[in-house]
Amino acid sequence: MSILITAVIVVSLIAILFSLIKRSAVLAYPQGNSKMKKISKLIHEGAMTFLNAEYKVMAIFILIVAILLAIAFGHISSIIFVFGAVLSAVAGNIGMRTATSANARTTKASMKSVSQGFYVAFASGNVMGFAVVGLGLLGVTLCYLLVQDPTVIYAFGFGASSIALFARVGGGIYTKAADVGADLVGKVEKGIPEDDPRNPAVIADNVGDNVGDVAGMGADLFESYVDAIIAAMVIGFAFMGTNGILIPLGLSAIGIVASIISTLAVRVKKDNLFGAIDKGILAAAVLMALISYFFLVYFLGNFSLFLSIVAGLVGAIIIGYSTEYVTSPFHSPTQKIAAAAKTGAGTNVIAGLSTGMFSTAVPVITVGAVILASFYFAGMMGVAIAAVGMLGTLGITLASDTYGSVADNAAGIAEMAGLGKKVRERTELLDAVGNSTAAIGKGFAISSAALTALALFASYIVVAKLDAIDVAQPVVIVGLFLGALMPFVFSAFLMSAVGKAAVEMVEEVRRQFRTIKGIMKGKGKPDYDRCISISTNAALKEMVVPSLMAILAPIAVGVVLGPEALGGFLAGAIATGFLMAVFLANAGASWDNAKKYIEAGHFGGKNSGAHKAAVVGDTVGDSAKDVCGPSENILIKLMTIVALMIIPLIL
Repeated sequence: MSILITAVIVVSLIAILFSLIKRSAVLAYPQGNSKMKKISKLIHEGAMTFLNAEYKVMAIFILIVAILLAIAFGHISSIIFVFGAVLSAVAGNIGMRTATSANARTTKASMKSVSQGFYVAFASGNVMGFAVVGLGLLGVTLCYLLVQDPTVIYAFGFGASSIALFARVGGGIYTKAADVGADLVGKVEKGIPEDDPRNPAVIADNVGDNVGDVAGMGADLFESYVDAIIAAMVIGFAFMGTNGILIPLGLSAIGIVASIISTLAVRVKKDNLFGAIDKGILAAAVLMALISYFFLVYFLGNFSLFLSIVAGLVGAIIIGYSTEYVTSPFHSPTQKIAAAAKTGAGTNVIAGLSTGMFSTAVPVITVGAVILASFYFAGMMGVAIAAVGMLGTLGITLASDTYGSVADNAAGIAEMAGLGKKVRERTELLDAVGNSTAAIGKGFAISSAALTALALFASYIVVAKLDAIDVAQPVVIVGLFLGALMPFVFSAFLMSAVGKAAVEMVEEVRRQFRTIKGIMKGKGKPDYDRCISISTNAALKEMVVPSLMAILAPIAVGVVLGPEALGGFLAGAIATGFLMAVFLANAGASWDNAKKYIEAGHFGGKNSGAHKAAVVGDTVGDSAKDVCGPSENILIKLMTIVALMIIPLIL
């Protein structure tokens, strides 16, 4: 089995090398004219300014927690915690640096054709996707070699989850404060296009696409990926000994190989961007299943685990396609939301809420079916392996997600640089596809979070020495309700934070339109830096409380109410957190693409009554899809890991 560990490390390093090669390929493309370069530089500098400020806050938190872990569990757990946090931050940082370098290059490539623009944006997504899986798998493997105890590696997941929550919450608040401010004043009040350079919030909005949807998503899925592997290792050790530890590592390496091969095979035909991405993701899943068969059945003689990984892969594909169907502007659910905007913002919001709520059905039923099938095949080990399967092809699915943020920036640069209608239409097509690929990425992350959280929860039952959790006990019912409450209170904090920051942004944008002479004629220069500063300060101030709440709540429940009540707390949080995450992410993406569907010329097009109503719906959905929804899946796993780490002390 030492050969397998060596192979896993080699594959991890290949993924990192592949990421660096793709980064070099992106940087080899031309950036365009001086105006495009200047806009790209402003976005890059704004993103790095925020990220550096955010890292300073996170560094203080990491230092304090590392000291507490060293006191409670020893220096090894503390070191592993810091290692997980650092790798999570590095993965997000690499992706964001590449994305902010790829935006103008994507715009320039789009001047030639849509497919050329797609290849540049998708290549930049590959940088993020394979940096995450390479660093994640390498980090978990090295930690195992260091301690030879999978339960200690929970500290690695704790570090990754902590950074992910801060990055998601902080980046989300930043991007949505800017986005809401830019849309409400620019589009609704002034009737100017999205990404118009006259809008003072336009640079902050484009910066936000990177700090929220690239750096934040990178840290988010890094955490999902490593937590799934760690949970499977712990459960595998309990049921199968050392082999059970190595199987999740081997399967993750197989997923990387399948993703690299499938990424190289992605080709655009007749500007069918969705088809290219869909075929790539589907090919990766099929290839992973085939290679896993030889690994699990031919070498290990375990057909049950093979069936479990197939269940996870099939579940991921079903959830991905259902998300794409609900959120894509090319399908009826989103088009009906756009049609509802003809009668006003109220009906548009109602239609979006309805669509988001209904969209929870397929993911929940699918995850339920995967749980039952994988448990039937191989018990709780099968459930953990199914979660590994769901995230096995993360290299290509995350590339598709990050592509969307780069495409969004490219559309903004096309508008701000005045490159003409044809280029703008091409980049808007890239952007529209990107919104749905981002929704698919969130769907993968959220659904796999439910399986991973369940595997972590099973580990908690074992560590807490509970034979069962009796919901007839009042203390357990109280824990259950408190856990169910957490996703709502957590989302309320985030929505409130976005709302407060957006109010400040709206007032600032209005002030500049009112006081800067010639701004509407393009002669006065907007103060972009002031808007960037507002988003930065708001995000840093507002991200602390909800992040700490996620860590302190399970500790408080465990200390005050006891281990069984804490188990009820986790069960309630996982159930409602999963539903809230799917609902918020899908509703928000549908509102966004309904707006884009109208902007493409339907129901009156831009500046029509329907368009203004759809902008309001999109504004409501912004904080739902990019702040609250994605953060919920981190919340449920982070709270479960915290419970796992503190339960020995409580006992």
